[in-house]
Order: sequence, then C-alpha cells, then structure tokens
Amino acid sequence: MTEPQDAAFAGKTVMVSGGASGMGAASARAFAARGATIVLVDLNAEGIDAVAAACRSLGAPNVLGQVGDVSSSSFCDRAVDEAVAAHGSIDVLVTAAGTIHRADALGTSDADWQRVMGVNIDGMFFLCRAALRHMTAVGSGAIVNFGSIWGGVGSAGSMAYCVSKGAVHQLTRALALDHVEQGIRVNAVAPGEVDTPMLSSQRETPPSAADLQALANATIPMKRLAQPEEIARVVVFLASDEASYMTGEIVHVDAGYTAR
Repeated sequence: MTEPQDAAFAGKTVMVSGGASGMGAASARAFAARGATIVLVDLNAEGIDAVAAACRSLGAPNVLGQVGDVSSSSFCDRAVDEAVAAHGSIDVLVTAAGTIHRADALGTSDADWQRVMGVNIDGMFFLCRAALRHMTAVGSGAIVNFGSIWGGVGSAGSMAYCVSKGAVHQLTRALALDHVEQGIRVNAVAPGEVDTPMLSSQRETPPSAADLQALANATIPMKRLAQPEEIARVVVFLASDEASYMTGEIVHVDAGYTAR
C-alpha cells in the first residue's frame, strides 16, 4: 500500500520498537511519510537497515537505527537517551516489539514465560519509563503501545502471550492516568489477525495462503486478514493531534472480532 504524504509530524521524533518488520515497520513508514524523524529499535540489524532505507525514500531525515533487546532496561534507557541526544526530543514512542510462544501452561517452560514477558511487557515498560523521563520534562508527548485482541479475550494455545497483552492494556491505562496532567497521552492499539511474520511463526507447518484464508473465513467477520498498513494508520492517528482528547484507550482494530 502507498503511504500518504503530508507533514503532520514534521519536526517530531518518533521511536518505534519492533521497527524492523510487520506492524512496527509499517508504522515507521507511515510516520516517515508524514515528515517525522524516525528512530528504529529492533534485534534485527538487517531489517532495521531495510526499513531505514524505506523511510528515507519517503523523506524521513536522519533515520537512527538501534540494535538491541528491549528486555534489557539498560538498553532501553540508552536507546532513548541517544535518540534525544541525536534529535533533541522524543515526541512519540510506539512500542511494537513483541514475541509469541504457542503453548498451554504445561508446554511453557520458565524460559519461554520469561522471554514472552521480557519482550512484551517488561520491554514496553522499560521504553515507556525511559521516554517519560524526557516527555515529562517538556510537558508533552504521545505513547502508542501494541496490545492485542488477546489482551481482552482468551485464546487457547498461546497462554503467555495472552497474559502479556492483558498486562499491556493495564500498563497503558495506568500510565495514561499517571501522566495526563503532564500533557502526555498514552493509548494502545489492539490488532486482530494481521498478515505479519508472527502470525505464521512457531507453527509445526507454516500456513499456506489457503490456510490463512480459511482462518479468516472461520474467525473474522470481514473474512480477511489485516494488512500491517491498516494498523499503522490507527497508530498514527492515536499519536496525532487529531486524537487530542484520547488517553488510556485500548483501540481494537480487528474487523469486528471482539464485537461478538
């Protein structure tokens, strides 16, 4: 999909974790097309390079790539501090980094549990805390966290992921209330089934296009998967002045899944 071009985020620095692929990459491109200075955070150095090139082609100046693991609080502190040192501010934080373990409790080891929580909730908290130190100093900022439909309803076979996304929703609400009087808005997007690498990951047999369509037919009222760009447009809206009266919201983008 072609991103629209405007300058709604000109002069603003947007940091995107999980920015090397999927919805994080789509969000980074969407902000770049709207004039933002982009900071990409991910473990995948090659992916960062590819997305950075795409952002530059859309007009984003000075894309900064930071390779590291968000489950490390020291890395998150350093990433945010270096972004502010390089660009003068952090105006928007998008926390899209995530991982999944497909198993019930009996199939989830300590290491599996800790990894999912370490990336999906610890890393999100560490980045939010680091960004808030700078945002509170200037009295403005927007954070958009990545929740999920599975943060509000259950799903068999992905127990740790569901728990982590429920925690994301509560983190979002608590941060929003703590910092609303400091001019900072904190919201979350809760996607449904999206055509990203995670959807096919950790399965015994990678699903074919026909398998994915069958999944959509069986579970999604619109009978199709979302494209990452469709989620990214909502992320951009939540970070923009168009959403100036929204904070503490969990915005579902799920083709009617949770309406049932």
